Amino acid sequence: MHPQSQFLARSVTISTLSLLLLLAGCVSKPPITDKPVVPPVPDVGGPAAPAEPVPPLQAATFAQIPGWDQDDLRQAWPAFMTSCTVLVRKEEWREPCTVARDVDAKDAKAVRTFFEAFFTPHQVFNPDGASNGLVTGYYEPLLNGSRKRTGQYQTPLYGVPDDMLTIDLAGLYPALKGMRLRGRLEGKRILPYYSRAELTQNQALAGRELLWVDNDIDAFFLQVQGSGRVQLAGSGEVVRLAYADQNGQPYKSIGRYLVDQGELTLDQASAQSIKSWYAANPARRQELLNANPSFVFFKEEKIANPEEGPKGAMGLPLTPLRSIAVDPRFIPLGAPVFLDTTQPNSDTPLRQLMMAQDTGGAIKNPVRADFFWGFGAQAGEQAGKMKQRGALWVLLPKT
Repeated sequence: MHPQSQFLARSVTISTLSLLLLLAGCVSKPPITDKPVVPPVPDVGGPAAPAEPVPPLQAATFAQIPGWDQDDLRQAWPAFMTSCTVLVRKEEWREPCTVARDVDAKDAKAVRTFFEAFFTPHQVFNPDGASNGLVTGYYEPLLNGSRKRTGQYQTPLYGVPDDMLTIDLAGLYPALKGMRLRGRLEGKRILPYYSRAELTQNQALAGRELLWVDNDIDAFFLQVQGSGRVQLAGSGEVVRLAYADQNGQPYKSIGRYLVDQGELTLDQASAQSIKSWYAANPARRQELLNANPSFVFFKEEKIANPEEGPKGAMGLPLTPLRSIAVDPRFIPLGAPVFLDTTQPNSDTPLRQLMMAQDTGGAIKNPVRADFFWGFGAQAGEQAGKMKQRGALWVLLPKT
């Protein structure tokens, strides 16, 4: 993720292609973050689920949004203007994004008046009618690395392998627009591309090493986050490794794997707890990593502005504390979304306007969000602990 952050292609495994052609809607995308495991809601009776799915977006008013009048919307303005660089090309967004150029970004009243004049809030609902869903967090980590394998730098980070095929399905099946198939040739057959376990055992990635880092679990979580920064030994230069592609295998949470194995409880399944278990169980480390068959490949980027986050699914830099990852089947990418949740491991309200600028493999369902905390250790601490309930209101242009 969601960062993030960076995921333009939707990956599906070849083994599920026939099902995809029937359903034309099941999508697996590269992950942004290893999501905390959430316990199932017990069946305690009550009314039966509606026979028909509830519409995901239902018109509301700004007065119905908890905390709307208390948020400093100026903090979200830079992220909104970033969204508008893409949204202005769409008919329904052209007017608000054009007018926004003349709004005084330092005037709190002017910013609030703009949003209330040009947008209608729509509360987001899950198909069963629930207005609350899971809100997690992700961030951009910093790793220590080298351009050569030496000393403590023994864990490689890879670019896209030469033998991986990427097949765009839209040419044959328009309903699958945006979905791509990853595979490899064996004779005249196309097979699924190698899983993580297979990639650790064969030489398919030999020669595709971009950098070497000093910590294998940090390298794994870099793949989970989707992008990050690496400080190079010797020069001290910091470069960004951005998401380039993924092996097409489904993303599976290693936190869920540890819970299923009885190694952690549901309440313990955080990034910090996973790393602690990993350090204490050296004989089972590869077993744990292989529980997630998904494997992410990177590309190196220069960091022009250290204050900017990595690029999200729109190809635009994410804004710390004001960008979220969403399920784009229900919430348009780029749209303002008001988030009503709580701080990580807390009951303290976290209510503010965000921009839906990213997606992620674990971000499924309408009321589902991944909060981008930014760069570095403190952001990682917050992201790793975030496993809150929350509600969403998406702001759509008035017609």
